Amino acid sequence: MTQTLGGWRRSHTCGELRAGHVGRSVTLMGWAFRRRDHGGLVFLDLRDREGLTQCVFNPATAAAAHATAQEVRAEFVLAVVGTVQRRPPGTENSKLPTGEVEVQVTDVKILNESKPLPFPLEEETAVDEAVRLKYRYLDLRRPHVLRNFVIRDQVCRAVRDYLHAQGFLEVETPFLTRSTPEGARDFLVPSRLARGSCYALPQSPQLFKQILMVAGVERYFQIVRCFRDEDLRKDRQPEFSQIDIETSFLDRDEFLPIVEGMIVEIFRRVRGIELPTPFPRLAYDEAIARFGTDKPDLRFDLELRDCSDLFRGGEFQAFAQVLASGGAVKGLCIPRGGGMSRKELDDLTGAAKNLGAKGLVWVRVNPDGLQSPVGRVLESAKPALVARFAAAPGDLLLLVGDVMPLAATVLGRLRQELAHRLNLIPADQFRVAWVIDFPLVEWIEEERRWDPVHHPFTAPRDEDLPLLDSDPGRAKAKAYDLVVNGQEVAGGSIRIHQQSLQEKMFKLLGISAQEARARFGFLLEALEFGAPPMGGIAAGLDRLVAILAGEESIREVIAFPKTQKGTCPLTDAPAPVDPAQLRDLGIRLVEGS
Repeated sequence: MTQTLGGWRRSHTCGELRAGHVGRSVTLMGWAFRRRDHGGLVFLDLRDREGLTQCVFNPATAAAAHATAQEVRAEFVLAVVGTVQRRPPGTENSKLPTGEVEVQVTDVKILNESKPLPFPLEEETAVDEAVRLKYRYLDLRRPHVLRNFVIRDQVCRAVRDYLHAQGFLEVETPFLTRSTPEGARDFLVPSRLARGSCYALPQSPQLFKQILMVAGVERYFQIVRCFRDEDLRKDRQPEFSQIDIETSFLDRDEFLPIVEGMIVEIFRRVRGIELPTPFPRLAYDEAIARFGTDKPDLRFDLELRDCSDLFRGGEFQAFAQVLASGGAVKGLCIPRGGGMSRKELDDLTGAAKNLGAKGLVWVRVNPDGLQSPVGRVLESAKPALVARFAAAPGDLLLLVGDVMPLAATVLGRLRQELAHRLNLIPADQFRVAWVIDFPLVEWIEEERRWDPVHHPFTAPRDEDLPLLDSDPGRAKAKAYDLVVNGQEVAGGSIRIHQQSLQEKMFKLLGISAQEARARFGFLLEALEFGAPPMGGIAAGLDRLVAILAGEESIREVIAFPKTQKGTCPLTDAPAPVDPAQLRDLGIRLVEGS
């Protein structure tokens, strides 16, 4: 029978009781997690957000409470009153913080009942994700799932405490704004008051935070929701959160240590880990050359080597022709990888081709020499090839000859995949680095135009300003990414703060003066009123929390995430709307085929 609280007050949480509480009368409230009937005594594990306490119902001392306990099923909501006692010797549970004690119950109330669960809440139970998300409120009761949101809260508190101590102001920016091109489709919100026009949900607060610098805020931050209407995968959601930061009067080398201090504080408070500073810095070109990616995982030592000099003008015509046309031969040595079967090696070749390479050459390092499908034409390069990688018997050499950076990026992908497959990545280790000096723009051949690598407000390096007129592809940006364990967790740049340079950048990108004024007029006008030098960064809160929690997908650290198709199983969103609402907005929806 369901009852109200009736004046009862919770005295302790279910994770709080210890040996020092023995003899105290306590009132606990929570959910019935497990019930065990031991032929008279009933043992019931009561769970709340803070933990779990074993409660004992004895018919000899509390007959009414014992009778009620026999009615209890999984996830009934209970209030119990009783006395804390030590567990009998030999029955302690060292896996529980409360495992030394139990509560001898004298009274119990069923505050609410639960119908049978769609899935068990035990930690070890695997549950289909679609079911988990449909009943997310049950999934969140599982301690390991709830733990992710404790970590998320700790990260947010650490960020706010640290940035406030550094003189930052937390300022909110609008969710309803105008559509601007920032690399992905906008979510549009039709306006009822201005029929035929739409707001856009912001992909980031980029323009507003620059406006705040013009306004003299000098140091701004917010933990903000952002929205992108794009195809999803494990590390993308249509709505996500970022730690958004912007400053005035700081150059890159003054700003990055501030961000490092924030990351250090987060890891210290959440994981008890002291990250060494300053963080290593890799130029973009160096990261590609050594690791085949601008998001290098530094937890293991496999590095790409340039082998072009070993094959230039040599017998192996496939490589010689690549080199003659300006390409490169890159190589990777996989320790203990030589034991792969021929099928596994053929699969690696297929994977390289799927990634865009013309092919892949594999070489086993055996005690009696090298083995390869092209071993004969590698004969002259054998000693130098082994020396280049300091290869030992049992190692596997992988070689790709192609245009750069394709040769490097293909091997970079294989590097990461094989490190996972061969267990080369140490567990519970965090390696953090900056990647700097990105290209400012890249050439889009299909559209015959330059496109910003970061965004159109990123400043070029001062020494590269002349290249905007002569050779834009060689210009480097004042941009920087923060990488943790091979994942980009933050990206930012020093911004263009002078209107003349901003207009020059728009012209380089093929954005006419009229189009620039139409899209970014309010920013361009603001830059005419004494805009200070400025720069900032946006850190992906969801991704950072997922790394700290050891989760593969950011969906595990978002309370109510969408599926990979952008739907919410809990609320069945998106859903049709009342035709009257559409009439008010002056729009008509066309159903897809």
